[in-house]
Order: sequence, then structure tokens, then C-alpha cells
Amino acid sequence: MDENIRRKPPVIADVAKRAGVSVPTVSRVLSGTTRVSPERHARVLKAIEELGYRPNGAAQALARGDQAMIAVFTSSITWYGYASTIHGIEKAAREAGYLITIAVVEATSPAQVAAAINQVLGQPLAGAVVLEYDPAGVAVLAALPEWLPTVAAAAGGVKATDRSHAYMDDEVAAAQATRYLLDLGHKTVHHIAIPSAGSESARTLGWRRALRDRGISTPEIVVSDWAPMAGYDAARRLLQSNDATAILCGNDDIAIAAAKAARDCGLSVPDDLSLIGFDDQPLSAMWDPPLTTIRQDFANLGREAFKLLISDRAGEPQNIRIVPDLVVRGSTAPPPASL
Repeated sequence: MDENIRRKPPVIADVAKRAGVSVPTVSRVLSGTTRVSPERHARVLKAIEELGYRPNGAAQALARGDQAMIAVFTSSITWYGYASTIHGIEKAAREAGYLITIAVVEATSPAQVAAAINQVLGQPLAGAVVLEYDPAGVAVLAALPEWLPTVAAAAGGVKATDRSHAYMDDEVAAAQATRYLLDLGHKTVHHIAIPSAGSESARTLGWRRALRDRGISTPEIVVSDWAPMAGYDAARRLLQSNDATAILCGNDDIAIAAAKAARDCGLSVPDDLSLIGFDDQPLSAMWDPPLTTIRQDFANLGREAFKLLISDRAGEPQNIRIVPDLVVRGSTAPPPASL
């Protein structure tokens, strides 16, 4: 199908044709200012539902001289990566003369996703950016109408191939971090994983690939959620059941929590245990010892996603790949000499 046709939203004339009425009749139903027979009213409403028609808020805003809006869909506005990405989008949008509206979608149920989308689509939108960091982001991206210009900001790779993506190549970065620990002399690398948009995150896939390439069987993954306390509990479980000397953590919060768990287990970082985080949030360099981590420029990811959106009016989806950097600090060292 031609992309220009696929992206074209239904207009009031389409509703009139589907309902078998005139355009003025549809306008009267929408405005509610003039009485329409119940039978015609029902036909118009059915046509609106079938076509997914919504008043063109962007066109109305331009006619009034208002600024157009960019919608940002996210499941969180507090976690570091999410907040930093939103900041990058907002700054780039503001500099280009756009406003942003933020829709928080924490669950994947069709009803909640549809409610958030319907609420946002009533505004004068020029397009949307979806933070495709988790299952909620994946669900929103799949549910947005095809005619709305949409770009996904992702950590790990391109999941929905019919939309443009700006993404961090977390798989490559995790593999690099794992190889670094192995090159220090660690016999294996354990992994505390965070929630992901799919069955396994790209960070987990990169860790697994690096071990497989060295002929090392992968230890059992320890799963945590985003909260530091969950990371602490996960690290305690791992350290009490394994003689781990190196852990790749799903993010910096988990790594910092793992360092506390190690001390509580009588271990020293990095003398007994090496830790690598992910994200390079501001406190990582201030921790004792400073945290070795993967530097993710989420603000730049947000800026790139916005630039993609502005250029993504028609044509094939485009992808921008950003490779994070390994930042070596004091939380990693060769394993204890006795091992």
C-alpha cells in the first residue's frame, strides 16, 4: 500500500460516505447544535467508530494560529532513562516551536491503552513519540492509528518494523561489558536483569551472546524490577547461592544496590566482586567505588527521535542506531587471586 494513503486519516467526507448522509449532517452530529433523526445519528456514530475518525485537531490548531503538539507516550516519568529521554524530546520540540503532551500508560490492557490514546488524539497533534522500553510502550505503538506520524524511542533494537525508530544498541553494549569482565580473568559473568519489552532484553541477549562466543555456559539469570530495593534482594539471593565474582546489572540502580548487598554479605567491591551497571546516571561516578557502567545518552536519543518524527511525513520507516559506551571506573577488577 502507498505510504501516503496509509498515513492519510479519515476525513468528514469519508464518514458521510460510509453513513450514507451529507457532510452537513455529520457536522451537525459532531457539534450537537442541530437535531438529527435517531436513525441518521446512529449511522453517523457507527461510521465514525468503524473508520476511527477524529476531528483533525492539528488542522484546527493551525487555522487558529496555535502551536502544534507532539504526544509522548511512556509508562514512567520518574525512572532515569525515561525522564532523560522525555527531557530530550521536550527540549528539541520546544526549540522547533512545538509543545509536548505526556500520556502515562502503565498497563498493557487494550482498554487502558485505548483510553490513553483517545484522550491524546483529541488534541492538536503533529505526531507522537512512543518510549518503547517495556510492554506498555509496545502495546501503545501497535495501537496508534497508522495515519498519525509516529516514532519509537527504544533501548535494544527495532521491534515494530512499520515505524521509524531511534534506538540504543544495548545488545552490542552488554556484550562489550561482558567481554571486558571476562578479559579481566573472571571465569563467568552473572546477570541481574530488569524488565524488558520482550521475552528478554537486548542487554540480556548481549550478555548471553558474549558468554556463548567464549564457550561459557550462561548462569541462571536473576530477575529484578526497576526499584533499587528489588535489586538489593536479587543480589543477595545471587550472592548467597553462588560464588559470583562478576555481575552485569540491568541498570545503575541495580548495580548500586548490588554493591550494598555485597558489603552486607561480607564482600568487597571490586576486590571480591566486580560490578557493571547500565545507563551512567549522574550518581554513578559519585558512588564508592565509582561505578563502571554503560553510558547511555538518553537525552540525545530523545532529540534524535524528535528529529526523525519531524522528517517522517511519508515514505519508508527510518532507523537511527546509537551505540552506548563502556565507562571503566573503580567497581571492576580482576577476580581474587585465590580463584
